[in-house]
Amino acid sequence: MATQSEEMDQDTAFRLFEEGATFVFLDVPVGTEFGIDYNIWNVAEKFKGVKMIPPGVHFVHYSATSCYGTGPRTGFFHYFKGKEVLVKKWDKQNEEISNETVSVEEVERIKMDLRNLDKNLAPYPYKSLKKWVSLTNYVSEDVVNRLKPESGVIASASQLVPDAPTKTTEQRASLRSQPPADDNLPKMHCKPGTEINFSKIPKETHPPNATPNQVTKYGMDSSFRLEMLVSLNYSGHMTSVLSEIQFVFICFIVGHVYDAFEQWKNLIHIMCTSEEAMTNQQKLFEDFISVLHFQLKEVPTDFFVDIVSRSNFLTITLQRLFSNIEDGSNMSTGLTEKARKFKANLMKRFKWDFDVEPEDEAPVMVECN
Repeated sequence: MATQSEEMDQDTAFRLFEEGATFVFLDVPVGTEFGIDYNIWNVAEKFKGVKMIPPGVHFVHYSATSCYGTGPRTGFFHYFKGKEVLVKKWDKQNEEISNETVSVEEVERIKMDLRNLDKNLAPYPYKSLKKWVSLTNYVSEDVVNRLKPESGVIASASQLVPDAPTKTTEQRASLRSQPPADDNLPKMHCKPGTEINFSKIPKETHPPNATPNQVTKYGMDSSFRLEMLVSLNYSGHMTSVLSEIQFVFICFIVGHVYDAFEQWKNLIHIMCTSEEAMTNQQKLFEDFISVLHFQLKEVPTDFFVDIVSRSNFLTITLQRLFSNIEDGSNMSTGLTEKARKFKANLMKRFKWDFDVEPEDEAPVMVECN
């Protein structure tokens, strides 16, 4: 496992050596794919963990390897405190981090022996920190604790269990004599405690007892859904939307969790189509554009193109964002200028054309009697 401290000046290195956290990872098989944040390596023989981890939120992940290839990625978020020493062990039987808590006595023993362990600890790649912070600056410890699964584990492969008890030998034997049918396949659901606690996105598009004009308006403008989303999930704190957008993006782009990508798409769509909210929450949307800017720097240029329809959901969604800002009333110079620069950057990097009219979502029309 190569060290990457050459980008770090001596003062920063000394400060992180004194104040940085340490992740001790014991009994990891040689060749295991291991990573922290955006950094990935294959474990060497003497590897015992990572030192000089800057305090804050980090994502530790790993994949078992064999002669057949690399297994699904699994990981966990952890908010490292200054000088914290976190100790985990490898479970050889299940090829993952052990669920057993390392005893306080063993952790204390490891802390006392850190100087001897130092040569087996890789320094955190400081040159990647700036990018990591730009992708997680709204993700606090509280956000991690609210969104992470009950198990604490972020797994790219869903852990499924059958809805009904497993069939007996006699039942399976009788099925073999019948023609194949979908009804004979086991019904599965995610194992309780393993799902990410995504915020529930309201289905209601307009207020109760809305007038016909309001039904039509909020059929195109997601501001009511955004307001309900924030009220139901974030106790009214608007910036928490940005926190979840960052959290689920990391779960997908680093953790390889596809459901997180779907949640990211839903949240992006709601933000980009909330026309009324853009006027009332302009600072929020300035920050939203900054979040999107750093996220889209991390994806390939053809990433969002649907392989079946060849359409790009993001260009259509962002076109709504730009047109809402450009056509909105009383928009601040800060928001309009940030949107203009963001649009120009995307057109240059991705070759996207935001001036082509998309097939707009049809508004909800209400007949007045």
